[in-house]
Amino acid sequence: MSERRPTLEDLARRIDQLLAVLGEVSEDLVDISKNLKSVVAATPAPASTAPVPSSLVTRIRSVADVRTIFPRELGDMLDFEEEDEYIIIKPRGFLGSENFAEIASRVRGAGGEYISAGRDSHFRVPRELK
Repeated sequence: MSERRPTLEDLARRIDQLLAVLGEVSEDLVDISKNLKSVVAATPAPASTAPVPSSLVTRIRSVADVRTIFPRELGDMLDFEEEDEYIIIKPRGFLGSENFAEIASRVRGAGGEYISAGRDSHFRVPRELK
């Protein structure tokens, strides 16, 4: 069984989908930036600048912790794997641009990132939470 080569139309359609996702990500980043700026402006300076002990800051996340950042309908589209340093999140099938953008936004909000690696593309969230 041979794999079919994508046509120019297929490639153009995929580029359009990626541009739509990037546009949504850009809009999300602008909104997040505005919200952060308003929170920082409204937050009073801390009374003490003493460093917080690292034992109080670091926490190790599990798959169960990372699952909670997704609503059920998105979580059901994903497989989660626990590795030493990361929780790996792989789609079970095609996500579409809206679902991809929503998942990417939630992963970034948890300190994670998207790893583009062809068929092995995935999201990853660090297990160590600081």
